[in-house]
Amino acid sequence: MSPTASSSLPRALVSKEALRSGAEAVLARGGSVIDLRADAWGHGVVEAARIVLDAGASAVLVDQVDLAPLTELGMQATCNASPDADSSILFGLPGSGVRPALRLTGAVLSTKPLDIGDGVSYGYLYRASRRTRVALVTGGYAQGIVRSLGNRAHVEIRGGLHPIVGRVAMDVCVVEIGDALIEEGDEVTYFGGDGPAAQHLAEWSSITGLTAAELVTVAGMNARREHTA
Repeated sequence: MSPTASSSLPRALVSKEALRSGAEAVLARGGSVIDLRADAWGHGVVEAARIVLDAGASAVLVDQVDLAPLTELGMQATCNASPDADSSILFGLPGSGVRPALRLTGAVLSTKPLDIGDGVSYGYLYRASRRTRVALVTGGYAQGIVRSLGNRAHVEIRGGLHPIVGRVAMDVCVVEIGDALIEEGDEVTYFGGDGPAAQHLAEWSSITGLTAAELVTVAGMNARREHTA
């Protein structure tokens, strides 16, 4: 199974409803200047700024590149103020108690049976210990699925959790699916949403040593981002 089978990007689905709930939770705890640098931590600065300002924030802190576009839209943005609110709550990061705003998804490109001893991906760091099946899935280290997640992290497909196996490639990774009813085209959730992968950023942080904020920012800025209702 070739890890270069596709360069399709995963999708970063950002819920505007979840952002509104997060904004209300942030402002209820005090503070009024919200940190939306790094393209609102990968969530999309224009939409995030609109939501938090409508919720009652006094200003948003942004990168210089985003200042003029926001002010031209009549939004109160700055590059100099110090944020006084916890943006991890706005985005629903692990430990915030708020629903995650961003769900990172991929898709099953193909499935393949493995015999005992068959290896997958570069270097064959994973070899099947039993007869099983694997799926090639869109999303690799170029989109924030960090290499160290191979053989350690899990994804959600059709409501079940399945391990990422072997090395994570640039644009794809391989997932062991066993005898689960999984087919080409099925959606794969890396983290976020309402299912068992909702809080997987915490697992990723523990595995990689990166913070949840770093992980979600890189993923959100390198996937095909879509804002949903």
